[in-house]
Amino acid sequence: MSSVLSAVEKKLASLPLAVQVKLPDGSVAGPADAKVRLVAKSKGVLLNLATGQAGSLGEDYVEGRLDFEGSMRDLMKLASSILPDSPIDVGRGNWVTGLMRHFVSVWRHSVARDAKQIQFHYDLSDDFYALWLDPHRVYSCAYFRTPDMTVAQAQEAKLDHICRKLALKSGERFLDVGAGWGGLLLWAAEHYGVDATGITLSKNQHAYVNQLIQEKGLSGRVRMTLMDYRDLDESRPYDKIASVGMFEHVGRAQLKGYFSKLRRLVRPGGLIMNHGITAGGVYNAEVGAGMGEFIEKYIFPGGELTHISNELACIADADLEAVDVENLRPHYARTLWAWSDALDAKLDEARKFLKGEQGEKSLRAYRIYLAGSALGFEQGWIALHQVLLQHTATGRNDELDNPSDLTYPWRRGYIYS
Repeated sequence: MSSVLSAVEKKLASLPLAVQVKLPDGSVAGPADAKVRLVAKSKGVLLNLATGQAGSLGEDYVEGRLDFEGSMRDLMKLASSILPDSPIDVGRGNWVTGLMRHFVSVWRHSVARDAKQIQFHYDLSDDFYALWLDPHRVYSCAYFRTPDMTVAQAQEAKLDHICRKLALKSGERFLDVGAGWGGLLLWAAEHYGVDATGITLSKNQHAYVNQLIQEKGLSGRVRMTLMDYRDLDESRPYDKIASVGMFEHVGRAQLKGYFSKLRRLVRPGGLIMNHGITAGGVYNAEVGAGMGEFIEKYIFPGGELTHISNELACIADADLEAVDVENLRPHYARTLWAWSDALDAKLDEARKFLKGEQGEKSLRAYRIYLAGSALGFEQGWIALHQVLLQHTATGRNDELDNPSDLTYPWRRGYIYS
């Protein structure tokens, strides 16, 4: 124990903020005026702290082996300070781990497994998500068009940002792949007049959105279906497609098939918007230092990340052309901090919806996940890219003349006009 304690004390002395640790035997290390106080209930916690295993410390907190006092923002400063190496570098792996990841990705992304994994996360509790999401329950990166926007305003700005990029027009057939609680689906129908179809694997989201469709009187031109994207009918292609926060669940080994499916689902001249989290490292499938394992175990089982360069390669491999790429990384950091602050302000209310021992574990996991993800975007360990796609070029010489059968005008001004 003395060697572990010595390592902990050395680690504490190197940190940029004051941290106090209460040891399993009741003794205390660190200053009394510390901004963050940790209560370690086992020697394993001290080992994880000394070696900088941030993800394992998150698991210790979820499982009740560790408690803390202080703000989530200060706790994340601590987390980033204890890391011995870059989470991108340690999460890189080699050709052997790459091969293993490929086979695991193939295995765990069957239709049945994907449905189970999606329901594990999104069917936790609608009331719980409603506590800290905006009124539209948009559960993806917001777009802070101006610095003073609230997260609710920024989510509406994001919905409009996507609709404008897709150049949605009244009467067009629009598909939302992984439509969540219907924010984009309903916004596109109500503000742009499209005929909108959404799909999800979440039973809760399916029921919630269909109720909203009826309440809003949109049953004639908006529908939400419980189905896998691989089962979508290709016989009548859509004019425009959006996939928001979806391709992280697809699996690296499935990405070419995923983009190929989207290509077959959109008419020639139509547009696809793929909005998703990307890895900070070219060869990373997750963030290192145990953080990727934490997300896999407690938050997004089956989730896999890929670098934007690999995403673009898969897009090209699927005979699609990327016509616009935008990185919204700092926007997601601000979004996640807003969610984290909102959840922390309503912890007692959250416990009414996440009851019992398992509910408490879920609540603790989400506290770490939201704040830790905000940190990850700030540090560049992960990013968020919107990629606008169309069918590959056909050799036409009139594209810049804006022919009526082609949507993309090759000038960004249309997004803002």
